[in-house]
Amino acid sequence: MRNVGIFAHVDAGKTTTTEQMLYRSGRIRALGSVDDGTAQTDWLEVERTRGISVRSAVTRFEWKSVQINLVDTPGHADFLSEVERSLRVMDGAVLIVSAVEGVQAQTEVIWQALRDLNIPTLLYINKLDRIGAEPDRVLEEIRRLLSPDAIPVQSFVGVEGEFAGSIELLQADGGGTADSLRPVQARVDGEDAWPKRAHEDRTRLAEKIAERNDALLERYFEQGGLDDAEVIAPLKDGVRSCELFPVLYGASGRGIGVDVLMDAIVGLLPAPGGKEEMPLSGVVFKLDKDSTMGRLAYVRLYGGVLRNRDTARNHSLNIEEKVTQIRKMDGQRSEDVGILKAGDIAVVCGWSRARIGDIIGSEEGVPGVRRLAEPLLTVQAHWRNEAEYPAVVAAMQELADEDPYLDVQWLQEDRELHLRVMGPIQVEVLGQMLLSRFGLVVDFGEPSVIYKETPARKGEGFVAYTMPKPCWAILRFVIEPGERGSGLQYHSVVRPERLLDSYQNEVARRVPEALEQGLKGWPVTDLKVTLIEGEHHVWHTHPLDFVVATPMGIMDGLANTGTILLEPMLRFRLSTPEEFGGKLMSELSVMRGEFDMPVVRQGRMELEGRLPVATSLDFPARLGSMTRGRGTLTTYFDGYQVCPPDVQAERTRRGVNPLDTSKYILATRKALSMG
Repeated sequence: MRNVGIFAHVDAGKTTTTEQMLYRSGRIRALGSVDDGTAQTDWLEVERTRGISVRSAVTRFEWKSVQINLVDTPGHADFLSEVERSLRVMDGAVLIVSAVEGVQAQTEVIWQALRDLNIPTLLYINKLDRIGAEPDRVLEEIRRLLSPDAIPVQSFVGVEGEFAGSIELLQADGGGTADSLRPVQARVDGEDAWPKRAHEDRTRLAEKIAERNDALLERYFEQGGLDDAEVIAPLKDGVRSCELFPVLYGASGRGIGVDVLMDAIVGLLPAPGGKEEMPLSGVVFKLDKDSTMGRLAYVRLYGGVLRNRDTARNHSLNIEEKVTQIRKMDGQRSEDVGILKAGDIAVVCGWSRARIGDIIGSEEGVPGVRRLAEPLLTVQAHWRNEAEYPAVVAAMQELADEDPYLDVQWLQEDRELHLRVMGPIQVEVLGQMLLSRFGLVVDFGEPSVIYKETPARKGEGFVAYTMPKPCWAILRFVIEPGERGSGLQYHSVVRPERLLDSYQNEVARRVPEALEQGLKGWPVTDLKVTLIEGEHHVWHTHPLDFVVATPMGIMDGLANTGTILLEPMLRFRLSTPEEFGGKLMSELSVMRGEFDMPVVRQGRMELEGRLPVATSLDFPARLGSMTRGRGTLTTYFDGYQVCPPDVQAERTRRGVNPLDTSKYILATRKALSMG
């Protein structure tokens, strides 16, 4: 078995490649098309009409007697959260790069995540048949921007209209087994018939392999080369240890190179670990809704076995839920398989309370999350009439279950809905999904930037919540600034005899919630919070007292430390014809951009630096007119930094401010008693 994710920048050909794999493996009988809206893995109405993937799609096929679970992920930066969740459950990856556009913003973001998570990766340069295809330039970009350890295992024959396929540089004995890398497309009989380029590529491959092993290097110099058998084993080892990254070539639109890519998935990428006899251990990485089966939880199992009618423990929620059905998905189609074993992926029905990221059974062996997505914008939703308000709230909540980063903020008193988004395409797609799925016409206001706050200095927060009785919760916090990007670091130095562990756990749970809105209404980050004093009362204290008291103590602390505003920043790379360089540099300065010395290559100027999100929202659109369509911009999130003093931004607070203690206590106690 293989669990493989297909990743790329938008329009590099992920969904087309997936479709070809399903077709060529015999899983589907007819090829679908992204442009015609008939691709197997783009089954949402919005995906069919727009021709882009907005949700990860899990599908499967068999190749060379190996079962492959394939996850086709969105390529647009606005849907990076879907990519993030898929990465967590992959054992191998195929990163597709267009032979025309080359390495793009999303390519770099995904590559970095794959490296951080140590996921073995194949690189597939697609679209060699397109006008403007420059595979040599793209390979040089891959080596410069991604890894110098990218090494072609094929040699391409022709480009653009003359692309005829590739020559396989390695042949394993006993072709046709799961571990073989057989010759492919444009097959050339006899090594002497290879073009000069293929000989050179084969020599470079042997040299790259020999460099990694002293004994092989010695043999390489003695023999003047290495035979295929000597190269294949160390190549596999290098791929699986993430030290080598094979490069393959193709044109998925015409089905060229796809068979070999599947051979490489089976032959080079690792099988999943985990044993059935181990304790149950898995993670929910995607949620869907079905009209008959209810909530569908996509689960990757790392240990143990799960069967229909089993009861499984949700470690994250500390509850047990019964499995009604286990199904294998193929886009929209599914079949009841009744069992999910370690290493595999399937849909579990019957878990009505499961959330994305929940750990099932033991957390042993479940990999951590690599945070990629950071929604930087907030938008307000507007609906047609008051009668639709409850339906809009319910629909938004369902969409937020499927994408927790939407973080729907429901201001009951003002009857307002706000949500966090990655960008304008996501906003458009949300509008279309609300219409097609729920029949609701919802418009969204102009996006505004999500700022954050951080403590200005060290200070203390204190609360003595002893009235109105019966209640008793006394807390004292020390709050101090943390390093930029460190988030929240919380710990307690209070002894259990002063404050029971169960109460301390309640405080620890409530501190992050209390920091969701600071003095200016923005989330508070990059700080250390230490509980230095705590007290309960033997008779008067109830655990819910600490639910009420914690936000009051935290806000009292923030009032004493004061807060500084932080703004989100983008790392950018800009390429433009040299004649537009001066104008663009002054434009970047006006936007408060910081950049390094420009580099000029072949008549084009390249600039790298950082830009505030707030000043550059419309820059990608303006760049086209400023450079007559010849400028290219790649950006990705690069953390938060302190705003200049003249930038002021406040957000309306949801609910009652804990600094207004009497009003806050009344409101919170009422909500808790209702709950």
